Amino acid sequence: MERSAGVLLHPTSLPSPDGIGTLGAEARAFADRLGEAGQSWWQTLPLNVPGHGGSPYSATSAFAGNDLMIDLDALVGRAWLTRDEVDAYRQKVADLDPNHLDYGVVAPAKGELLNLACERWRKDDQGSRAEFDAFCERESDWLQDYALFMKLKFEYGGVEWRQWPSEYVERDEVALARFREEHADGIEKLEWRQWIFFDQWQKLRDYAGERGIQFIGDIPIFVAMDSADVWANRDIFQMDEDGNVDDVSGVPPDYFSKTGQKWGNPLYDWDAIDAQNYKWWLARIETVLETVDLIRIDHFRGFEAYWAVPAEADTAVDGEWRDGPKDALFEAIEDELGEVPFIAEDLGLITDEVLELRDRHELPGMKVLQFADWDDPEHIFLPENYEENFVAYTGTHDNDTTRGWYEDLDDMQQHKVREYLSCGDDEIVWCMIDAVFGSDAGMAIVPVQDIFELGTEARMNVPGGNGNNWTWRMDAALLEPGEAWERLGKVTEESDRK
Repeated sequence: MERSAGVLLHPTSLPSPDGIGTLGAEARAFADRLGEAGQSWWQTLPLNVPGHGGSPYSATSAFAGNDLMIDLDALVGRAWLTRDEVDAYRQKVADLDPNHLDYGVVAPAKGELLNLACERWRKDDQGSRAEFDAFCERESDWLQDYALFMKLKFEYGGVEWRQWPSEYVERDEVALARFREEHADGIEKLEWRQWIFFDQWQKLRDYAGERGIQFIGDIPIFVAMDSADVWANRDIFQMDEDGNVDDVSGVPPDYFSKTGQKWGNPLYDWDAIDAQNYKWWLARIETVLETVDLIRIDHFRGFEAYWAVPAEADTAVDGEWRDGPKDALFEAIEDELGEVPFIAEDLGLITDEVLELRDRHELPGMKVLQFADWDDPEHIFLPENYEENFVAYTGTHDNDTTRGWYEDLDDMQQHKVREYLSCGDDEIVWCMIDAVFGSDAGMAIVPVQDIFELGTEARMNVPGGNGNNWTWRMDAALLEPGEAWERLGKVTEESDRK
């Protein structure tokens, strides 16, 4: 792995007057800053439509993009919206907390504007109808189910699909055909929004690429129960025809939680998936690779063995380990797609079998400095013990910011960190960045919050928690060239990364 560096920032966290980060001017400015600082990678969380709690790891589709990130200014540029209409929307969201995303306000208001833009497009598509039709045909395997699922969800007040009328739960062909015909307008609008999202994403990707920036995406191992994927593909999950399950996903007690985490996702029926030659998984990976250059596989250990939690349990303590697909999935991917660029998220309760699976397929693993045992010089998360085929982080989206993490340590632990890094309190964050970037790890990634030494208020996610998870947004001033970006560039150059 060539020595390189990058920054972790989910696009929804970008500043913008839309109440949510978009793929427009601010995203391009962020790519500019990355390029100027000598970075090679922009790492994001899953780009999918978030479901419960705004989590991109609990999406309504494993394929569809978060169309609330669409850049409205680009639609004005094509005369599908007017400047006054966009300004009126922005006035609606102007009083929202600029540092926290409020989907409850943004989603309906921006969705209404996007639907209006689609209506204008129908009247004057500027020669793009054929391009839209080609997109719908190319992505039909997931797009038709997604648009139908979302329109049904809107019609029935947002309730989970298992609570819909029985003919839709059971996917009765006659009933679905009738619904498609009656709601063709709304279904096409949902498809159009996906077309616009992926078109704008590709333009951003091209812009970043011109500045030497590639993207690291993310695939959660599990999908949400309330998703188009489960509704349309029940045969590949451990559930009956009505969607009832005995067990759900989770993880046992670990660093993040003393009672484990009960995620609640349906579990895969790996035998059924194997019988289908891993068709759904291959399609999923191919779709993500159309948008990014490298994929972080969330919860990699679940492919070796996964934690099954009784659906009725309050916590994940009483779960059990069950075998995952192991090598079979990765062999299918390699046979079908060739060598696929993956990063294995190998954190948590990791066994020798998980590491052996990772290494058999030559996948880089992850190192997180915040997890280091500062008393043990041989500890795997101390930088001097990192090896080339790893991606090293100060922290990830599941960690506190480095400033917040350090301030939460007791006096003794803080002393050990300072002693190890030969560093004072005021420089602790940049000393951590220096240590990660100076390690032998082939790739070093820093969350954008750490570049600006932000505290716990800027944390993206508290695993198993509620509140402000997934809502953090950065201040617009941080996108301007400045000392922090210059320092990142200097650290990158001094550590022989690019």
